[in-house]
Amino acid sequence: MIYTLTLNPAIDLFIDTKSMHPNVVNRTENYDIQANGKGVNVSFILKRLGIPNTALGIGGGFTLNYIEEVLDQSGIKNDFVHVKDPTRINVFTRVQDEKQEYKLVNKGPHTAPEQVDQLLDKLRQLEEDDVLSLSGSFSEGIEPEILIQIAQIAQENHFKLVLDTSYSAVMQTLSYQPYLIKPNDHELANWFGYSDVPDRAHLIQMGKTLIQKGAQNVLISLGAEGALYINDTQVLYGNAAKGEVVNTAGSGDTMLGAFLGGLITGLRAPTNLKRALAAGSDTAFQSWITNFENVPNLEKQIQIQTIEEWGN
Repeated sequence: MIYTLTLNPAIDLFIDTKSMHPNVVNRTENYDIQANGKGVNVSFILKRLGIPNTALGIGGGFTLNYIEEVLDQSGIKNDFVHVKDPTRINVFTRVQDEKQEYKLVNKGPHTAPEQVDQLLDKLRQLEEDDVLSLSGSFSEGIEPEILIQIAQIAQENHFKLVLDTSYSAVMQTLSYQPYLIKPNDHELANWFGYSDVPDRAHLIQMGKTLIQKGAQNVLISLGAEGALYINDTQVLYGNAAKGEVVNTAGSGDTMLGAFLGGLITGLRAPTNLKRALAAGSDTAFQSWITNFENVPNLEKQIQIQTIEEWGN
């Protein structure tokens, strides 16, 4: 079973407005309310690929109740640790006249130590054939060092661990041989002490260092420039598809969910990277995550290049 883990879920409110001005009432064109959180998005993508999974996480209040309802309606099992305060609501506003998107992201509710322990107890139930995919930021009260605890549990219980989070504590998990690490270029640069994103050659070298330190697979998101995939035998690069960007939230989660699904089901690496890039692009071109109907068309825009290849 694949389990996704969201330690700071959210309801995302997406607003589309022609213009936006201060100190006046701005009338919107339309809006959409979505159950969200990076791990939750991965669950939706896996489900749309026909891959059963269970959503785990921490949250509370009427907002978490809504997320659980949507997961239930989608046929996705879920098991959240409940806290006192409500799960956050984020606001994303697309202003048509400016061709800009404004993102207002709130902090999550406070999580007590005993609730963190309750979550870790759930993770200790995972077994050798399981996969745990952890995505996103953490609510208040959850320290980045929890990543090391989770990596230790994964190694002890022999399940696969996937990490998609910006915390530099990811570097301390590498000795536990996580199955997949998915940084974006800014996160990767930060982990290695760069103030700005270096050129692609340096990003590749940093990705190869993650492999040398223990990661089994590394997927590096380059935003509109595509992505790099690195393992112990090859370095692949793929471009992103072109189109009108409507909503960037969820694009990276879509790429991860599609790529993880391909890894688990045995897709060849170039085919898997192409599908994941097309799916991520398709999510950026619509109000919510892709349903994969347009993915084959977008795949025609994507070229996968073998940058390096070597034997074990």
